[in-house]
Amino acid sequence: MYPLRLWLTALAMCAVLLCGCQRAPSVNILGSFFPIWIFCMVAGILLTVVARALLVRSRLESELGPLIVIYPSLAAFFACALWLLCFRH
Repeated sequence: MYPLRLWLTALAMCAVLLCGCQRAPSVNILGSFFPIWIFCMVAGILLTVVARALLVRSRLESELGPLIVIYPSLAAFFACALWLLCFRH
């Protein structure tokens, strides 16, 4: 009985680990496929640059905490939000 339980557990673990093995979403640009996450990161960085410009213009940047933490976190937030809004089915 014990080896059967071990085998079933191993089979269940393989099924759980393999459920994520799907084709990654990608975009065809001039015959070359690029993963969507690259575009999400670039858009996140560009949105962070825009947010920084707005913060500087409204003079709120001086009120923020350590900027070395704020801006990478903001870029990651924008990238993940863009991924969730546009590319998750």
